Amino acid sequence: MIVSVGALGGFALVALGMVCTPGPNMIYLLSRSITQGRLAGVISLGGVVVGFLCYMLCAAFGLTALLLAVPMAYEVIQWAGAAYLLYMAWNSVKPGARSVLEPRHDLAIDGPRKLFAMGLFTNLLNPKVAVIYLSLLPQFIEPANGNILAQSIILGLTQILISFTVNLLIVLAAGSVSVWFTGRPRWQKVQRWVMASVLASLAIRLAMERRAV
Repeated sequence: MIVSVGALGGFALVALGMVCTPGPNMIYLLSRSITQGRLAGVISLGGVVVGFLCYMLCAAFGLTALLLAVPMAYEVIQWAGAAYLLYMAWNSVKPGARSVLEPRHDLAIDGPRKLFAMGLFTNLLNPKVAVIYLSLLPQFIEPANGNILAQSIILGLTQILISFTVNLLIVLAAGSVSVWFTGRPRWQKVQRWVMASVLASLAIRLAMERRAV
């Protein structure tokens, strides 16, 4: 098997933790869905998915060359990824932090083309996505299995599927979820701490993992 069950399951857990944390994609999709409706949210999500595909292909070919040429790059991106996860965890609970379920309501009404483009560029300019593909994904590539490019693509498609599923559920449930949390500030705090705990756990796991070479 090109990608082991352990590596695939571990990366799927990381991808799920990342997509469930506050970030530009979730905030934009949630706000757009509440402001303009579910269809607008789905069109915006289409742009987000294309952005993921761009990152996946660029990272797959670039990482293949880098990791074959510089074995020590594994350790460098491992610590960089762990540091960024801890940074995101702190941003979730620092004083003044807002819940991702507190969307913007001042967005203008846009047409399908602009909705798609905004989803695309929001994702391309999202540093969290860059970290997923440049710092986290390589930790689950197993050189001993060969074909690093194929492993990168399989893991990338796994992340895209998970992200699409979670974000689609967010788009479809945006209105009711936002209303529920808006009237319950205590639950907004719980949501932030849960996400911070998940991120911190992933960071510790990533930092302590040692790769066999």
